[in-house]
Amino acid sequence: MLGRRDVGHRIVVRRIVGDRGGRTLFSDALGELVDLTETHLTLATDSGPLRVPLGEVHRAKRVPPARRPNAAAVVELELASDEAWPAPVRARLGDWLLRTAEGWSGRANSALPVGDPDRPLDEAIDAVTRWYAERGRPAMVNVPLPLAAPVGAALDARGWSARPLVLVQTAPLTAILDAVPPRPELPAPELAETPTPGWYALAARRKAKQSRDHAGPDAANRAGAPRPAATPLGGGPAVELPDAARHILTAVRQVRFVHLYAGPPADGPGPVGGDRRELVAVARGTVTGPGRWLGLSLIEVVPQARRRGLAQQAVRALAGWATGLGATRAFLQVEEHNEAAVSLYRRLGFTTHHTYQTRVEPRRG
Repeated sequence: MLGRRDVGHRIVVRRIVGDRGGRTLFSDALGELVDLTETHLTLATDSGPLRVPLGEVHRAKRVPPARRPNAAAVVELELASDEAWPAPVRARLGDWLLRTAEGWSGRANSALPVGDPDRPLDEAIDAVTRWYAERGRPAMVNVPLPLAAPVGAALDARGWSARPLVLVQTAPLTAILDAVPPRPELPAPELAETPTPGWYALAARRKAKQSRDHAGPDAANRAGAPRPAATPLGGGPAVELPDAARHILTAVRQVRFVHLYAGPPADGPGPVGGDRRELVAVARGTVTGPGRWLGLSLIEVVPQARRRGLAQQAVRALAGWATGLGATRAFLQVEEHNEAAVSLYRRLGFTTHHTYQTRVEPRRG
């Protein structure tokens, strides 16, 4: 039977779907195993996520990967992603990266175990745990799968928990531009080298929600979580970003921030020196690794403006900008269970390159 060691691998499942005249009917499903609980398994198939009760599973086994990228390609993309999301405090453990950023975002506050840590695996995990403890942070490790599956197995043995599986997806920039025609009737995306206060506020609210989803309702009050801000944006609680978050977002040589506004420009500056127009969508793009990859992040549309194609227009604007810099492909990271986002990115030509899970050490005491 399948186990946690199979998460991130391609499997085939024969499941029971009914019976006809006393004869059991079966259906086969092929995809990447992205979650396995005591009651269900979840596959990422070509037609979308498929959740199967274990009671309906007749047989399941691993199958050879379909055009799975080699280890060098996974490492290249993970390092391009690290460059696009740079934690302000960093160290090395052999080839492994240790990163922390006042607790803002899992990626910037976790170790990246790619390459050789220059010591046995158990000693490397002990060193990671000590490094984070010295900085008053819980130890976390981003485990690319299946590249770092041995690390994941070692963390399983230590009782480390796992956050939802993340799909690292890629697409050619030409495919994105072909998939998203210009929409003159929609607000035109505006690209800036620095984000406005409104952009920060909308991005911060998105991260605050993700923090609550992962760590419970008190997450926003923990060190490094977004703090209350003076001015709300578009209703709902207002938040601001810690200094470490601003570093992550802006400390990249090639970076652009997309703003989409509702309505024409207004006369005069806004109340905080910004634009009086209503900001309805934002996105961030970077070119890293070295100059080949457009990294997409923090694509957010306010609830009242969704399902109009604004997110696609933001992505198109960044794809055009990155193409001008010589980039050829884009990447993004999306949690597997976020079906709406996964469906959007599929329409833009994105497919899963590899996956990762953020592993968290058990709480002490």
